[in-house]
Amino acid sequence: MTTPPDLFPEKTPETSAPAWIAADWGTTQLRLWVMDAQNQVIDRITSDRGMSRLRPQDYEPTLLGLLGGHLTPGDYSDTDPIPVICCGMAGSRQGWAEAPYATAPCPPPGIAQATRPVIQDKRLTVYLLPGIKTTDPADVMRGEETQISGYLAQDSNQTGPQVICLPGTHSKWAKLDQGRVTSFSTFMTGEMFALLRGQSVLRHCVSEEGWDDTAFTQAITETLAAPAGIAAQLFRLRADALLSGQRPETGRARLSGLLIGAELAATENYWSHKSVTILGTDTLARCYETALSALGCAAQRVDAETLTLSGLCAAYDQLQKSRTP
Repeated sequence: MTTPPDLFPEKTPETSAPAWIAADWGTTQLRLWVMDAQNQVIDRITSDRGMSRLRPQDYEPTLLGLLGGHLTPGDYSDTDPIPVICCGMAGSRQGWAEAPYATAPCPPPGIAQATRPVIQDKRLTVYLLPGIKTTDPADVMRGEETQISGYLAQDSNQTGPQVICLPGTHSKWAKLDQGRVTSFSTFMTGEMFALLRGQSVLRHCVSEEGWDDTAFTQAITETLAAPAGIAAQLFRLRADALLSGQRPETGRARLSGLLIGAELAATENYWSHKSVTILGTDTLARCYETALSALGCAAQRVDAETLTLSGLCAAYDQLQKSRTP
């Protein structure tokens, strides 16, 4: 098992020159890790300059502006350019340059499949890692495959069938076998929760914060028992608030439970009688763990940011090996 990199290091002396840059360039957020030659973090930088705010010509100046003092002055270098290895939406059709999808079943794509956008500054060279697609049924992931790569890199002995759950705005369930992504499914559960809570009639009875554990697990059970009735169950949140004074915090927990329950009903062949690894340690990931545990499924959570960086480190190691004579 490889040792996870330190994501939150103490300030490194200025003499530590970066060997490469790891980047997770999402739709709304950008995370950069300035790395040394031993894959240890020199600096961690976050920004709201995600794909949705950028045009293709904006990526290079955004990157240069954020890296600041980590680069030698000027537009040239006496040494080889510093590799910048990116996963996420920078490689989408609407991003910096399109990195075409690999087709499942396949291993998480690595540096050999990366796209290299044209960049003017000679101090950097950029690699955009591809996502993964299936065509029947049509589905795509971009960014999550790097987390899966990091998960596999953490323990090279994980070769048998495995199930991965990646909670998020668009949550994903993936089946792995022999280090390959064999299939996956995407669910708009998080986006549906945000839309229903913020823009539907349920906005009057669902709070922005607060929680009710009992209501959440009961809603999971209700949906698993009758998933076809989800639309009616959702309206009952409004009716219960009007007729019985249901608290908005309870409404929030029930809404989450109903939607996650519908997702679990659709993915029963993934988690039933199997163990599941949840890539995430935040509140949403804990909700999935609670729901799966209530259904008798053995679930464990692992830190998604650590795995993202581990996957990018694996790509950098591939790049180093490709350069070895």
